[in-house]
Formats: sequence, structure tokens, C-alpha cells
Amino acid sequence: MVVGEFAESRDLVIVGGGPGGYHAAIRAAQLGLQVTLIEKEKLGGICLNEGCIPSKVFAYAAKQHASIAHFSELGIEIDKASFDYDKLLRYKEKIVTQLRKGIETLCAANKIEIIQGEANFIAENRIGVEAGHQFDIYEFNHAIIATGSIPVYPKFLPADRKNIYLSYEMYSLSEMPNKLIVYGSDYVSLEIAFSYRNLGADVTILLDNGKNDFPFDESINRELKRILKKQKIEVQRGFHIDNVTSHEDGVAVRLSKNENAITMEGTHLYIGAEACANVMSLGLERLGVEMTADSFIQTDQQMRTSLPGIFAIGDATNGIPSAIKAMKQGKIAAEEIAGLNSEADLTFLPTIVHTIPPIASVGLTEKEAVEQGYQVKTSQFSYSGNSMAMITNEKSGLTKVIKDKETDLLLGFHTIGAGAVELISTGTSALEMAGRDEDLSFPLYPHPSFNETLLEAVEGLSEKAVHIPPAKRKKAESQAW
Repeated sequence: MVVGEFAESRDLVIVGGGPGGYHAAIRAAQLGLQVTLIEKEKLGGICLNEGCIPSKVFAYAAKQHASIAHFSELGIEIDKASFDYDKLLRYKEKIVTQLRKGIETLCAANKIEIIQGEANFIAENRIGVEAGHQFDIYEFNHAIIATGSIPVYPKFLPADRKNIYLSYEMYSLSEMPNKLIVYGSDYVSLEIAFSYRNLGADVTILLDNGKNDFPFDESINRELKRILKKQKIEVQRGFHIDNVTSHEDGVAVRLSKNENAITMEGTHLYIGAEACANVMSLGLERLGVEMTADSFIQTDQQMRTSLPGIFAIGDATNGIPSAIKAMKQGKIAAEEIAGLNSEADLTFLPTIVHTIPPIASVGLTEKEAVEQGYQVKTSQFSYSGNSMAMITNEKSGLTKVIKDKETDLLLGFHTIGAGAVELISTGTSALEMAGRDEDLSFPLYPHPSFNETLLEAVEGLSEKAVHIPPAKRKKAESQAW
């Protein structure tokens, strides 16, 4: 290793080139800061290269594959449809490469210095970067840690991880699974289950830690349960994994519930493992950076750590893992460093799941609203009553709206169905603006569109929904708290 003789000066150093890191870099450059971005692997981070983007490529392919059965009703005849897994992998790589080149171009256009190597903090204002045999030291005015998180290997798994996968490894398999076991209830687990099922695999979901349901509003969970059954995705509830045995042809999972025990066989096992901050190699313990009880970097709403001049963003910090969160926090940190008054408020962070159909939610669930003391009124509208859903044969799903009965303040939006990801932006904006149901029932909505499921749900709060039969309106009203 060759050690640089002098420390080079830098204004802002960002460690990690994922969504949070490169958003922070570009926003800082827009504000006139000189930015150095350090990335030990590829720009775009896990999200672009292994996670968010590859998973959505798979979800898109699975949705298209599932829609083939409807083609003949439209007069489109396909003699024999087939699926080539290797071609899908090549398409995934093409999309990832194109998007990564786009980030590289943006960084170059904003005059952001990119350094390839592994970073390590030497002092509160110094960082070393190792690249092969070269080791350089940089002295900085400010630094942003954007290194994300990594999965924690569960103790019940064997040392031999053959046919066992964590995090986003499922999107780089060399072969299509035959019988896939998914252990987890988070969004990654659900996306993997739906994508591989609709591409042809047999899939079983084991709800993690003995859970009996998924982490959504009760109405969404009921509809999700129906859709899972319709798509022949088996769900095992309430079991704990005792041990896992890996062998040449697959895995054997030993499960127990109360006094009952079963063994489940599969060709592949995905584990929705817990995560920890990916900071072990940064040397933060030497600096005394304050960490949370679950080993994430502690920050305030301006993304400052306990050390002056050092900020942290994204999945390296506490809270729900989310690219949405990382991108927002990256911009906040850059603006704060540039002298602007900014802060991150993640109260209305939307949850997005690219299942088939997708799930999207923001704000309080009905149960949470009741627990917080609100006088709750809810309304929901089924996709089966939506004209666009009928046209596209995407009739599974519902949109649910929650408000406070006393003030009409909107509290939560929950959707499972086609267009849910785009639809939730309206709900998020309404919550951010402390909107009431009249604020969403007043505007004009395009027809036909999936947007009308939101309009009908909102109008249902005041018994004005045209496409909700009277009997269902009365039932919903009687169930309101």
C-alpha cells in the first residue's frame, strides 16, 4: 500500500453513491459546493444495481407474463407463449447499465469528482480512501455518510448458504427457481413471491417471527389474502423456523408452531433478514459517532450526526429502509451544509410494494388512527366497480380512505390494485397539506381512470359515491368507529 504524503483538501465528501449519495451530490453541486463522491463499487448503489431497479424489472416482466391469458379476449392470438429466464437477466442488465450511465453523465455535468475506493475515517475532518495499492488522505469541511445497510445473517441458517438467499440476491440467480420458499412479510419478500410466482415458480410464503398477517391496513390484508389465494401462493402463518438444511438440490426448512412441527422442502429459500448499517469499515467507533440501540447512525432532522461537520442519510440511519427516504435526506443534508434551513420530515413516507397488483399506502391505518384517539370514519371502493379496471381486466383491488369524523381531516390512504403506486401521490400530497375529504372530492378526475377509485372512496366518506351500492354504504357506516 502506498500512502499519500499529504492530505488533499475537499469541501464536501460523500461516502456512498447510491440514491441518497448521488442525490446529495447533485443537490450540493447545484448550491455551489465542490463535491467529491467516494464509491467502492458501482454508482447507483444496491438500489440501482441489485435492488430497486432489478426487482421492478422482474415485477414488470411478471405482470406482462400474467396478462397473456387476457390477450385472446382482445383478439390478440399467441400460439404458444414461453418464458426465457436468461433473456430477462440480460434485459435487467441492460436497464441497469443505461441508468448507471445516466447517473455518471449527471455527475460529470455537475462537475462532481468521483473517486473509486473504500473509505475510512481517520479523524473528524479526515478520510482515507484505499484503491488497490493506493491510499490517499483527504481533509474535508463536511462529510455525508450514505453507505446504506446490509442484511444480518440469521442464526438459524447453516454456514453453507447453497440455495439460500438474502436481500436482493434473488434477482441474480443463474436459474429459475422451481419451488421457492419466501420467509418474510416485508415489501421485498412480497415482491419476490409475486414476481417468481407469475413467472412460473411454485411459491410458499412463511410469515416471519410467528406473525399471522402482513403489515398493512386490515382491509388491504384481507384483499391481499384473497389475491394470494387466487394466484395459488401458499401462506403459512404463525410458524417459527427451527433450522434449515441446505443440500445439493435445494433446502429443507424445519418449522414449529405450538407443539406441531413440519418440514418444508424447496429448491430455493429466500430470507427476509433484518438489516444493520453498512458502516463497519468506516472507523466510526474511533470517532465516537453516536449510534442508535439497533446499531444505526443517530441523526437529527437536518441529518447531522453527533460530530460537527459529519452527516448521515438513508438506510445507514434509523427507520424504514427506503430509497425515497434516502433521496429526500440526501437533499436535506446538502441544503443544510450549503446554509439553507432544511429538515427531513418522514411522517408521510409512502409504502410502495410492486406486487401483482401493487400495494401503496401512506398515513395511518384504521387501527392506528383508533389507537391515537381519533373518531374514525372510513370508506373503500372496489376496483371491480371501476371502468378502467374492467377494460384492462385488472379488477382485483380496493382503495381505502380514512378520516377523523369530527374534523374531516384525512388520516390515511391505502390502495391495492393497478395504478396504486401513482395513485398514492395524491394521498401523500393531501396529508402533507392537512387536507379534508372535500379537498379531494372537489377537483375533476379523468374518466375512465384508476384515479376514480380514489374519488369514489373519498366521496364515500360523505355517502356521495355513485358506484357504491346503498347496502355497502350502510355496512361501511355501521363499521365506522
